Amino acid sequence: MKAGAPAIGGRVLADVMFGAPGRRSLAHNALIALAGSLLLWAAAKARIDIGVVPVTLQTLAVLALGAALGPRLAAAAVVAYLAQGALGLPVFAGTPEKGVGLAYMVGPTGGYLFGFLIAAAAIGWLAERGADRSPLRMFLAMLAATALIYVPGALWLSAFVGLEQAVALGVAPFLAGDVIKAALAAAVFPAAWALARRT
Repeated sequence: MKAGAPAIGGRVLADVMFGAPGRRSLAHNALIALAGSLLLWAAAKARIDIGVVPVTLQTLAVLALGAALGPRLAAAAVVAYLAQGALGLPVFAGTPEKGVGLAYMVGPTGGYLFGFLIAAAAIGWLAERGADRSPLRMFLAMLAATALIYVPGALWLSAFVGLEQAVALGVAPFLAGDVIKAALAAAVFPAAWALARRT
């Protein structure tokens, strides 16, 4: 194998920062997942309202966590975040103004929340296979994972506004921003790996 090439099922950045999964305790992993959920909470509050679905930093945070933590730990962070929301904490974009708890989660933007879980696990899986070490592969992985947020999000939203409006309101306004986010991740993650190899 070429020197520096990632192995199948290889490491993610969390393994460099926090040690290999086998060396981390359950409590350590739980703290990492909790910290990830708090990052998602903060990202949800950095928002601009332009329609039914607000623009936030949340998709970037979801996908960055997925790539950095790997599929299992990132999924745990998203599950913790969703559990906080289900318990009524104002963790989602638009809360508490637009409601809290399960009532919010089954509202128009509920499909995007489910998509977060799928996308975080998917990009974590790709990162384990080295997608985050190449700018082009990371860019494409980000776009693919973003689609995994859009699809359930728009389908769920279509139950409230129809499919055409769901795409117009819940997908189209965010495409340019998500391409920029993908480009940012494509620059940052390979650079982080290059730095990690030198240390």
